[in-house]
Amino acid sequence: MTRQRIALVGAGVMGSHHARVISQSPSADLVALVDPSPDTGRLVAERYGARWTPELPDLDDVDGVVVAAPTEYHRRIALDVLESGTPLLIEKPVAADLGVTREILAVADGRDIPLMCGFLERFNPAVLTAASIVEAPVHLTAVRHSPYAPRIRTGVGWDLLVHDVDLALRFLGDEPTRVRSSLGHFHPTSGPDSEDVAEAVLGYENGGVAHVSASRVGQRKIRQLSIYELDRLVEVDLLRRDVTVYRHVSENSADGEGRGYRQQTVIEIPEMLTSQEPLTAQFEKFLSLVAGQGDAAAERASVLPAHVVVDQVISGGLG
Repeated sequence: MTRQRIALVGAGVMGSHHARVISQSPSADLVALVDPSPDTGRLVAERYGARWTPELPDLDDVDGVVVAAPTEYHRRIALDVLESGTPLLIEKPVAADLGVTREILAVADGRDIPLMCGFLERFNPAVLTAASIVEAPVHLTAVRHSPYAPRIRTGVGWDLLVHDVDLALRFLGDEPTRVRSSLGHFHPTSGPDSEDVAEAVLGYENGGVAHVSASRVGQRKIRQLSIYELDRLVEVDLLRRDVTVYRHVSENSADGEGRGYRQQTVIEIPEMLTSQEPLTAQFEKFLSLVAGQGDAAAERASVLPAHVVVDQVISGGLG
């Protein structure tokens, strides 16, 4: 099988992870690493056997581009890549502006160029396992809290909440009829338009409800997803990548005189469908699109809904 030639833009924290995954792939070669910093760019390029360049090279000999540059540079880079007709995997968000995201997707649609967004949790083994057993969800809660990261210039809506909004839409439906939100600005080094906390409630025509919470003023990482059906709860720990299913059986007094309670719950621990690293699984999906396999149009269409909802969250929701 022909190995795909991949260029990577960005040698920061996420870019370094992409470089590792691309260089380890049996189906791809990391041929160029683009980063304006000679120190950082050269170091990562040498570590993974790529050629360093400060600017996007000619893409005639490149089969696909992965973009892990800061979000504020996404528009220029993405449009340059798409202008060359080259498939694109771009880290989330596509842009911290819904209009720019629509512009980029419109170019990809118009030229039928494969485009993926880095919604990494879609490939989390625990999410894949939960999706295989959930049947009729009515309520979903998601918590994504982290310590403060000065390198992130956008607010938590685009940086963190977008992941769980994407998951909520995949479990409950792409088009909520109501979006209510509240934002908090606390950290002295955050920009005036960069929220540190975002809470949102998504409502659906059929009564379904999703509550998603993102914060960067926490002191530890929390990545928790809970999916409620009428007769069971599916809890997903996105960090540990495990799933626990709870079924309530009965509840009565602990001592027969009304003091305390005794609850009986059946607990199930399903086996994970896969143990593959999410970033590797995501890259393999991208390679299949580069090779002309899979539904590129459906993949592009799946990118926009979460961006639409996060835009509503940041602008105050629909009321």
